[in-house]
Parts: sequence; structure tokens; C-alpha cells
Amino acid sequence: MSLTSTPSANRLHIGIFGKRNSGKSSLINAITGQNTAVTSDIAGTTTDPVYKAMEIHGIGPCMLIDTAGFDDEGSLGALRIEKTRDALAKTDVAIMLFCDADLTQEQEWIGALRAQKTPVVAVVNKADILPNVPEIAEAVHTAFGLFPVVASAKDGAGVKDVIEAVIRQMPEDYEKKSVTGGLVSDGDVVLLVMPQDIQAPKGRLILPQVQTIRDLLDNRCVVIGVTADKLDAGLAALARPPRLIITDSQAFPQVYAKKPPETLLTSFSVLMAGVKGDINAFVEGAAAIDALTKDSRVLIAEACTHAPLEEDIGRVKLPRLLRARISGELAVDIVSGPDFPDDLSGYSLIIHCGACMFNRRYVLARIEKARAAGVPITNYGVALAKLGGILDRIAY
Repeated sequence: MSLTSTPSANRLHIGIFGKRNSGKSSLINAITGQNTAVTSDIAGTTTDPVYKAMEIHGIGPCMLIDTAGFDDEGSLGALRIEKTRDALAKTDVAIMLFCDADLTQEQEWIGALRAQKTPVVAVVNKADILPNVPEIAEAVHTAFGLFPVVASAKDGAGVKDVIEAVIRQMPEDYEKKSVTGGLVSDGDVVLLVMPQDIQAPKGRLILPQVQTIRDLLDNRCVVIGVTADKLDAGLAALARPPRLIITDSQAFPQVYAKKPPETLLTSFSVLMAGVKGDINAFVEGAAAIDALTKDSRVLIAEACTHAPLEEDIGRVKLPRLLRARISGELAVDIVSGPDFPDDLSGYSLIIHCGACMFNRRYVLARIEKARAAGVPITNYGVALAKLGGILDRIAY
């Protein structure tokens, strides 16, 4: 990723869904003006979802997702459909392609999209070769109450209509949620305490730190940054106590012990929990930590896929703190990246990372999945504040 590019997780995710050979890849190529996706007259050409980052006029930074047909067959087809379901959970706006009047399978997928409150743009595609376009359009309107756009890869106006339909369906709060929310005002001094340890990429700041700094600057704050060992010097250099201190969740005990009484304290992970997910659900879920026993099972979910590091927060520190809490062994499962169990019923608690690599739709889908299974879910930063006994004194 270049220094000027928008992170993938901050892009509007536009998923393109439909049956095999309905023209999903061709439509993406027409929208982008590039041969982004492989096209073929052979059904099932697209296997795993293809993600293409784009800048589209009127939409801005977006991620186009080309998915496998949801009518795929066989054992490999079933795997491809599961990948398509995973893409559905990440989709902010869905483009559903129709190429015939049999809407049986589309019923299921549009039902799933509407259940997660994802807006749907209906498109009757391949209009240049389909003989019964009006009948298909009428069937779609009758079944779903949608007014489909008529398009083909050769019809520039139709593609333009698709883009405009997506713009109309964009979530109202998309990219409008501030990282620091109502915690700061114009002119506030904010002190960032940022440990630069083995988990921080050499020569760079981690993504949540970068996003938080930009948000504070947008809110016209005075931003000062120090490493954890320079916290005393940072506070001493200020004419008055800062309005807010933002730190790494692992540094909560050290920073809380030294912060001025009137200064608010939070962490990058807690802030990400509010931007990427549901902070209230995470705070409520943290209460389950008090009920853990040696017979409990905890799932720790990381958005990043990385080789385990010494003193890794998810793989080492959190399990150690949880086991110390119950003074005994505790079963802990760890998943990373897109891996997330279908069956959550055996877990007493899920602890999710800050999810800076996921878009908000995907995190909310995981929260909803946990809620449906009756399993409490919380976040790294919230869990660490709870384990440190200061959750009720953390700002969010």
C-alpha cells in the first residue's frame, strides 16, 4: 500500500453476486475500464472472490468484489459458494445480477443481504443478448420490490446507471464515523503514548495510530506523540494536562497510574472497536470475563494473519492474563484472517482484535453471528481494560 492510498478496510465494499455466467466479471471490467476479472463463456470461471481496489467518480475509494456463481455445483462448487458467503458478510452495497426469470436462488441471497441490512442494486445483465429482458425485470420487481437497472458490457449508459444506483444506495454513515468521536473538541491537546515494540513495523506506525492521528488533525486538535518510556517527559512538557491520552491497550496500567486525574484515557484498540464494530456490545461482552472458569472455552479472533511474535497480545498475553484471572488452565482457540468458526456454541467468550484490517460491515456480521449463538463478544482493548480493573474509567 502506498502512503497515499486508502486502506482496503476503509473502502466501500461493493459485492457483485449472481449465477454462473451471469456476467459478473464482465460488469466489473466495464465499471473499471480494465480487464480486472477473467471472463469466459464457460460457467464457473471465477473461483475464489477477486478483490479490486478502485477510485470511482461519485463513489470514491471502493473495493469491488467479483464472486463465484452461487449456483455452483459439486464439492469444489460448495467451497466456492462458502467463499461467496464470506464476501457477502463484507459487502456494504450489493449488486445482484439477473439473467433469467427463475429467482429461487436469488431469494435466498437477497434475504441474507437484507437480514444484514445491506442495500441491494438489481441489474438485469447481458441485455444485449437476452431475449426476455422486460419479463425478467418485471419478475425481479414483483419478487423483491426492486427496480432493476438494465445493462450489458457493451452498454456504457447502462454501466453508468449501475454506478449511479450504487451511489444512491450507499450507507448514509459511510466513512462519516470519527475515530475519536465526541471525546475531543477544536484546540484540545491529545497525548499519544505509542510503544514501538516488536509488533510495530520497523520505520512505520501501525494503521490504527495513523488513522487516529489523521482523525485528531481533522478535529483540529494539538497532537503530541511519545513512546511509553517518555510519558513523564511528555506530560512535563505540557503547560496544562491533556484533554485525552490515547495509548496501546497493553500499556493501560502504566499510563493510568501516571495520567492527571482530569485527563481522559483510552486506547487505539478501544477506539477501533467503536469505529469498526459495536463498542457497547464489546463492553457488555467483557462482563463474561468474570464468569470464566477452568471449564470455559475462549475464542480469540485476529483480523491480521502474521507469524506469531514473542509476547504476542492475542496468542500469548491475553491467554496468560485470562488464566491468571481464574488461577488455572483455560481452553483458548485462536483464529486469524477470514477464518471464523461456523459453530460458536462451545464458547463462553469471543475476544476480537481491533479489526483495523476489516471493514465495519464484516465486524458487525461477526458480532451478529456471536449474538445469534448467545456467545458474548468483546475486543482486545476492552478486555485488557476489564482485566486491569479500569474498564469503568476508560473513555469511549
